[in-house]
Amino acid sequence: MPFIDAIKTVFTKYADFNGRASMPEFWWWVLFVVIASLLLGVVSNTLSMLFSLATLVPSIAVTTRRLHDIDRSGWWQLVGLIPILGLILMIYWCVQPAKEPNRFS
Repeated sequence: MPFIDAIKTVFTKYADFNGRASMPEFWWWVLFVVIASLLLGVVSNTLSMLFSLATLVPSIAVTTRRLHDIDRSGWWQLVGLIPILGLILMIYWCVQPAKEPNRFS
């Protein structure tokens, strides 16, 4: 999935926590959010915070759909709240290939 299509898909499914998100869709979204936040942070910290707030729900939704793609519940992203180990585990899960068959299809 190309970069622009991935961003359009995530914004189209702004608060859709059902279904699945492919690995490219998820990682293109992460790249977009990081780069946009950094660029807006150079201009204004307030703009960066507003952007982060505006993309919070779609980020949670795309992460939930990504976890669904590896046959895990979206609630597992709460593991990311554990310092260091939670982040490492979330990254590990998000780089896993899709699992078939899958209960979230």
